[in-house]
Amino acid sequence: MFSNRFNRWTVAAIALMGTAIATVPGAVLAQTPDHPSDTAAQFPTRNDLKSLTTSGSYLAARHASVERDAASAAAFYRSALRTDPKNNELLDRAFISSVADGDIDEAVKLAERILTIDKTNRVARLVVGVHDLKMKKYATAQTNINQSIRGPITDLVATLLSGWAAYGAGDAKGGVATIDKLAGPEWYPLFKDLHAGMILELSGKEKDAGIRFERAYKLDDSMLRVTEAYARWLSRNKDSAAATTVYQAFDKKLARHPLIVEGLRDTKAGKKMPPLADSAQAGAAEALYGIGATLTRRGGEDLALVYLQLSLYLQPTHPLALLSLADLYESVKRPQMAIKVYERVPATSPLKRNAQIQLAIDLDSADRTDEAIKILKGVTSDDSKDLEAIMALGNIERGRKKFGDCGATYSRGIDVLPAGNDKANSVWYYYRGICEERSKEWSKAEVDMKKALELQPDQPHVLNYLGYSWIDQGVNLDEGMKMIKRAVEQRPDDGYIVDSLGWAYYRIGNYEEAVKNLERAIDLKPEDPTINDHLGDAYWRVGRTLEAKFQWAHARDLKPEPEELPKIEAKIANGMTDDSNSSAAQADKKKDDGKGG
Repeated sequence: MFSNRFNRWTVAAIALMGTAIATVPGAVLAQTPDHPSDTAAQFPTRNDLKSLTTSGSYLAARHASVERDAASAAAFYRSALRTDPKNNELLDRAFISSVADGDIDEAVKLAERILTIDKTNRVARLVVGVHDLKMKKYATAQTNINQSIRGPITDLVATLLSGWAAYGAGDAKGGVATIDKLAGPEWYPLFKDLHAGMILELSGKEKDAGIRFERAYKLDDSMLRVTEAYARWLSRNKDSAAATTVYQAFDKKLARHPLIVEGLRDTKAGKKMPPLADSAQAGAAEALYGIGATLTRRGGEDLALVYLQLSLYLQPTHPLALLSLADLYESVKRPQMAIKVYERVPATSPLKRNAQIQLAIDLDSADRTDEAIKILKGVTSDDSKDLEAIMALGNIERGRKKFGDCGATYSRGIDVLPAGNDKANSVWYYYRGICEERSKEWSKAEVDMKKALELQPDQPHVLNYLGYSWIDQGVNLDEGMKMIKRAVEQRPDDGYIVDSLGWAYYRIGNYEEAVKNLERAIDLKPEDPTINDHLGDAYWRVGRTLEAKFQWAHARDLKPEPEELPKIEAKIANGMTDDSNSSAAQADKKKDDGKGG
């Protein structure tokens, strides 16, 4: 979502993180603290837990872990632990599940028990250390955090947290020295300079802080938090123009980032902007967020989850940490958990609008479409030129077959598109064309499809859609077939597009070629009911009637659209007459989402 997740140094970081991830036993992901999951109807009650045996609780916990429901997993593991308190495996799993659930206070209690058994447990040390830092017990925080080191990622995190603990204890000089002693991969200096600068800044050494921020900025001027820290420092210690220049440089790399937009507005108004962190706790939260966000998209979800939950424990309303946590849940296909996180983003944050758009998308994924549409209509009413929100609204309406609505929504976006023939604008005309075609306004749809191709001539989905539509109507047959073949050349492994080619051959009466291509489409998308229905029709036309009925039966069992089912069943019972036509000939299922004909 944001550029700081894709910095160049992350490649090296992830390559070296294997030993760090090994500190987290098991892949457990969870919903957010104090927010019951959307599977609350199945969440164990106290009576449920009391009635379970130790083995029953354990098995229930393992199942919850597989389902990535850490709240239930933690509850079941703790239940099992109460009946078998000396079981170290249960203790460890209950601890990790509690961390994943964001219940850090409970995790601390379990971590302290673990450390009486195993003083070297690094995750337990880290969690207890972060708790100590939050409670301003800085000396014990440093002791515990320093014992949590194990590899490049955890080494860096522990060092930064130790530096912030030293600052909290009144030893800013020692905190910076701790950070500066750290040696390691080439991506370390970026974090070292950023956090050393933040500590120096809070301790009143503004000049030294500026040197560190400038150095970090020169190392990577595309990292959001480095840009913000440096620009904020410039606004206080140099002038607003210098700060504005830094923000503008970032804006050229990633246009309209909400935090950059806010920064530009403030610096142009001559405001002196505060530091990113105002306390040891906020600085430590920033360190945990920075590493956690980086790991989220690079295969380190479990370790990222630990860091992001600890960051939010220290700073519960950190908007970037919240968005990163939600993004993590989305990356592991848990939109219902992401919903709870997006709802926590403060209304005053410049990132609230981004959170609302993603929240709506996830609500739609959870079949809460009316809520999603209401949210997006609110966002677009606040800003009628918000193209991202308009596109999200149109996509949801199109996905839910509200074709009249989505056509009007895409029109709103097209009306405010930037001037020029930018090929990125092609998708607006393509999507509106789909909505118009599905609303039986082909003349309008054809104009939009042609406009989409004018802006992006070789876009395979547009070629496929327009070409198929022509063939289905019996017009422009040669040109339509050429278009579909061009689409297949670009996307030979796209089952929907290959299906279009096969069905195009069917529509022009070349049943042998239809069979050949539809069999290929089935290989690519074996579970698609429409493609199976198409192949059944083609088999019937070439005299392979038993195979045709098998394909139709398979299409029936794959849960086709309700209006298609009776037609498929009729073909299974009676076969096809010369004038019968497959319901799939209209290719409704493929057209409604813009995936092909």
